[in-house]
Amino acid sequence: MRGDLLRKELSVFTFQDFLFHFPFRYVDKTKFHDIKNLTEESGEVQIKGVLRRLEVLGEGAKKRLVGTLRDATGAIELVWFKGIYYIEKQLVIGTEYVVYGRLTSFKDGFSMAHPEIETINPENLERAETFAPVYPSTDKLNNKGLDVKARRKLMATLLQQLTEADFPENLPNYLVEKFRFPSRFQAIQHIHFPSDQKELDKAQNRLKFEELFFLQMRLLQIKRRRKDTIKGHIFGNIGEYFNNFYEKHLPFSLTNAQKRVLKEIRNDLKTGIQMNRLLQGDVGSGKTIVGLMTMLMALDNGFQACLMAPTEILAQQHYQSISNYVKEMGLQVGFLSGSVTGKKREKLLQLLASGDIHILIGTHALIEDWVVFKNLGLAITDEQHRFGVKQRAQLWKKGHPYPPHVLVMTATPIPRTLAMTIYGDLDVSVIDELPPGRKAIQTLHKTENHRLQVIEFMRQEIAKGRQIYIVYPLIEESEKLDLQNLQEGYEAISREFPMPQYQISILHGRMKPSDKDFEMQRFVKNETQIMVATTVIEVGVNVPNASAMVIENTERFGLSQLHQLRGRVGRGAEQSYCILMSSFKLSAESRERIQTMCRTNNGFEIAEADLKLRGPGNIEGTQQSGILNFRLADLSKDGEIVKTAREIAYRILENDPLLEKPEHASLKIYLDAYAKKTKAWSKIS
Repeated sequence: MRGDLLRKELSVFTFQDFLFHFPFRYVDKTKFHDIKNLTEESGEVQIKGVLRRLEVLGEGAKKRLVGTLRDATGAIELVWFKGIYYIEKQLVIGTEYVVYGRLTSFKDGFSMAHPEIETINPENLERAETFAPVYPSTDKLNNKGLDVKARRKLMATLLQQLTEADFPENLPNYLVEKFRFPSRFQAIQHIHFPSDQKELDKAQNRLKFEELFFLQMRLLQIKRRRKDTIKGHIFGNIGEYFNNFYEKHLPFSLTNAQKRVLKEIRNDLKTGIQMNRLLQGDVGSGKTIVGLMTMLMALDNGFQACLMAPTEILAQQHYQSISNYVKEMGLQVGFLSGSVTGKKREKLLQLLASGDIHILIGTHALIEDWVVFKNLGLAITDEQHRFGVKQRAQLWKKGHPYPPHVLVMTATPIPRTLAMTIYGDLDVSVIDELPPGRKAIQTLHKTENHRLQVIEFMRQEIAKGRQIYIVYPLIEESEKLDLQNLQEGYEAISREFPMPQYQISILHGRMKPSDKDFEMQRFVKNETQIMVATTVIEVGVNVPNASAMVIENTERFGLSQLHQLRGRVGRGAEQSYCILMSSFKLSAESRERIQTMCRTNNGFEIAEADLKLRGPGNIEGTQQSGILNFRLADLSKDGEIVKTAREIAYRILENDPLLEKPEHASLKIYLDAYAKKTKAWSKIS
């Protein structure tokens, strides 16, 4: 029964699983509080007192067991809602007890629900711990006798029966000595029952390092194996297409960062090994031109190239900008999405199969079985975290005899520690400078009492011939309410900016693709001055004349999302503005987010701040990676350990790729078992 519960609630199937379910904090069980000194901020406390009253109150679902515990300074109420008859039998009025639990205010005093309670005796006072472990729990576990206290007891019993032999060393001895790590067995003992802070720190450091080190070893092994086994087309030539474009059609000079990245890509493409490279660049840093020039390298070697984007709007935009760049070069650029049907699609597929289409741009329609390339040599995915692993694998199969080279582009800046972890099996290139002549976007925070000032500012910008975005949040759980807010916002703006003097577009995810496209095109052509939209405009929409963005209910957006939205303005030569509207009352976290946005335009700095605020699990694109479920490590705090673990893993595999040296025997055994446990999520970039 208890075993079933542990399996169901905590995914604990073995003793090892149980041992590796670590405490998330520790409490001081040597310290007792006087009832008269308790305050609302006291949180969880331990009290010594005599049980003076015990009775069952209420009927049906409201039935509860209520007791009064009194010490020399006052009284507190204890309440149980579950297992009340069992608990009632165990307790005796007039007996002195030690009680531990979380305080809640009740009437004029305090109450404690489902406290840990045990009779007082010299033995339990003597063995009271400064660092008593507290484990993550659920109501079901607490109600069925597997609360924190019971699990503490079980853990202590289990550890008493184990020895060093049950935990063979998995790190090379020279690492254990270098970092002065405790043995594995000591680390497990001390993480559950440390005698002091120093012992706890050492245990945590050892186990965090282990967790991150084996992940990095695995990622680097996958990367190395892929380079050893997956051949790629050799792009030996830099020829007519690339040189012609670079010399005659490139509309601006490349930044040093763009040149550096192109050099890294060029080196990959001539090795005969399949390229798997992540290209990170902030909004507006010029990733598209790097992507296009990589495509031209493929064309120079007789191959086709494709670019897959997550939305029709973004795919269309890539299609238009790339077609524009190469319009005088005699190249055929095709576009494919779910909305391309009938004879148009048929003709496109024929041209693609015959090799007459050089570059194909589109949505995930590109991966359908009926899309056949003559000789696909390069596949670029934009904002790849929006595609599943299976979808990306289907793109791999389109190349013959080898899979296409892969370039993954993202405008979502990823903190370095996170990139090493999520994309640890890819080579990473970063475009870290903006094209010359771009002015930094000015970001301002305004509350509702500045509304008239903001309206006046918008009028002035429109009078200069500029355009403005107004963005509303769209959260799926409250979609109806959000669309209502959007509609009300649209009506309020229409009153401030009446027709025919002003034209306003509206855009949201519930609209038909054709309607979305129509509204977007009106805005692109400057037929409308204001675009009222939800976050569908977040990625990739490019309107250089749009110089201002007003974001409503800013507190409801994450930092990275705010940064992505802001990147829709500032794409022309004019000074651009982003105005963050919020309510006056803000949580500390919302205030910090807004201050960060106003302080910096650097996407990587923002991503680091986002990681600290929200943790890695919430950063866009990491949820599906399947590798961030760490037991102990925290990427927002353990960046140094990540770097050290990766450097050491890299050095070991450089010197001993197959782990054949005697000092790596235990490491190899453990790593082989670890590899079986972790799914092959990293075979596909």
